[in-house]
Amino acid sequence: MKNFKAFLFLIFPILCFSQKQYSKEFSFINDNDLYISLSQDRYYTNGMFFSYRFIGEHSNEQVAKKIFNLEIGHKIYTPFKAVVQSPEQHDRPFAGYLYGSLGINHFFKNNSFLKNSAEIGIIGPGSMAEELQNFIHDIYGFRRAIGWKYQIRNAFALNFKSTYGKTITKSSSQNFDVTWTNTANFGTILTNISTGFYSRLGLKPLQRIINTIAFNSNLNKKDTDLFNEKEAFIYLKPQISYVLYDATIQGSFLNTTSPITYSVMPIVFTTELGIRFTTGRFNFGYAINYHSKKLKSIQVPRGNFFGTIQINYQFE
Repeated sequence: MKNFKAFLFLIFPILCFSQKQYSKEFSFINDNDLYISLSQDRYYTNGMFFSYRFIGEHSNEQVAKKIFNLEIGHKIYTPFKAVVQSPEQHDRPFAGYLYGSLGINHFFKNNSFLKNSAEIGIIGPGSMAEELQNFIHDIYGFRRAIGWKYQIRNAFALNFKSTYGKTITKSSSQNFDVTWTNTANFGTILTNISTGFYSRLGLKPLQRIINTIAFNSNLNKKDTDLFNEKEAFIYLKPQISYVLYDATIQGSFLNTTSPITYSVMPIVFTTELGIRFTTGRFNFGYAINYHSKKLKSIQVPRGNFFGTIQINYQFE
């Protein structure tokens, strides 16, 4: 009996830890080609995203969770070399995009979700992309970028995004599943539609769409029977897009004075291979991203890579 009591004493903190319910989250994501190569610095060269999420109330019986997402994002684009001097060698425009967004995400009991968001911001020198890139280069001891005077000109940014996903197959062991995802963007920065799959291979049984770090749905209130569970999985996310408009390549239609622009490639293929896992209040991620050629420039290669790191912190 004494041994049993000692076992309960030891296991109780672990059980309590595994039954936590966190209703809020801070997230930081950074995209950069330095995460896969110390010599590569081109095209979509840096992206920084700060998010705050919290679970809200809902009255729809079909909805398991309603989560709000507030985000500040910043993206930097350059030619094949940030230090290229001659504008004739710019195989894509320099461009910066700064925005804030509000998202409302519904996760349904039938293992599907619908995410809607609106972004407002600025493209061009007002995004401070040149200053941020120079700051990053100073940290790593790289040469400062040359050519930002030819960047996409200032223009107001307003964009809307909608994503629907549904799990279409899963293994009986719960260690593998595939979710079909569809996204539409519309606005002054990006207009496209895309479809693809999010496949997960779990190092332990996978959580459902309504409660997983894969789709940022693992926030829970105290009056529910869902908890923030431990997760660890590898994922593959291939996607094909039909692109109608991209202001970072074509320049904004609200300001047609950009000195260097290109036409977009209408069909773009992307894929993301990564790992996600939880530990305590934190969850982490690392991914390698590939995208096919995005613009009609004979100098641009058929594909490009960049890396992503992600850190999320949850609290009550």
